[in-house]
Amino acid sequence: MSELPKTLGEAVSQAKIATQNAISDGNNRLQVEILLPELNPMPVAESFLSAEEGTNHRFNKIFFPDAGAAALARRDWGDVPFELLDISTKRVSVEEQIQPEDEAILCIAPTAQEVLQIEKLCNAMGEDRPVVLLNPRLEDVSIVGIGYAGRQLRDRFLKNIQSCYYLRPLEEGTLFRCYPGLWQVWRETTDGYELIKELPNKPVGDDLDLIFAGETATQSEDAPKPKKLSMFAGMQRFMKALTR
Repeated sequence: MSELPKTLGEAVSQAKIATQNAISDGNNRLQVEILLPELNPMPVAESFLSAEEGTNHRFNKIFFPDAGAAALARRDWGDVPFELLDISTKRVSVEEQIQPEDEAILCIAPTAQEVLQIEKLCNAMGEDRPVVLLNPRLEDVSIVGIGYAGRQLRDRFLKNIQSCYYLRPLEEGTLFRCYPGLWQVWRETTDGYELIKELPNKPVGDDLDLIFAGETATQSEDAPKPKKLSMFAGMQRFMKALTR
C-alpha cells in the first residue's frame, strides 16, 4: 500500500512509478494529477521526465497548451532527448506531428480548450502507444458542454482516461491514488494523517462527505477529535509539508 508522500519530490517519484506500472499493465490513456494550490506544472513536468532511464517506454514528444509554454520549456530545460511542441500550432495538423517511431507522448496541463486536439493526438497514437496527461483540466463544463455533444465527448474519450496517480488535499484530509492501489481517503489528525477508507472507484462530492461523516460518527465520544481546519488552512498545511 502506498503511503501519502511527505514531499513534492516524493509525490513526483510515486507518480512516475505509478505511470510505469500502469503502462506495463497495458493502460495507455493515463493522467497524473497532483492538485496542490498554485502548483506550477512546469518544474513538476521537468522532474517527472528527469528520471526516465530504465523505464520500458520513452516519451518522444512533450506537448504544451500553447507556443509560449513550449518556448519557455525550450529555454529553461536546455538540451533534452525529446521534442517540445505546442498542441495549438496551426502550422501542421496534430496527426502530422505523430510519427511511427514515437513510443509515448506526454501532455502538460492541457485545458478544455485543447480537448479535441488531445483526442486527435490519442487517435493518432493508436490504442497501443501511451499518452499521459499531466495535471489536465479537460472537463470545464462551460467549454465541453453539458448537452449531447458534451456527453458524446465524455463517452468516447474522457471516460477512457485512467487516473494512475492522484493527490488532492481536502478540507478534512486528502484524496489519494497510486496505481495499482485503490483510491484512498486520508483523514487529518492532530498527529498527521490516517487512512480511513479504500475504494475501487474515485469518490466525489457527497460520497466524500459521507465517508468523513461516517468516520466521525464511529469515533468514541470520549476519544479526542482532531480540530477541523478550513479548506484553505488544510491545503496550506499539506502544501507546506510537501514542499519542505
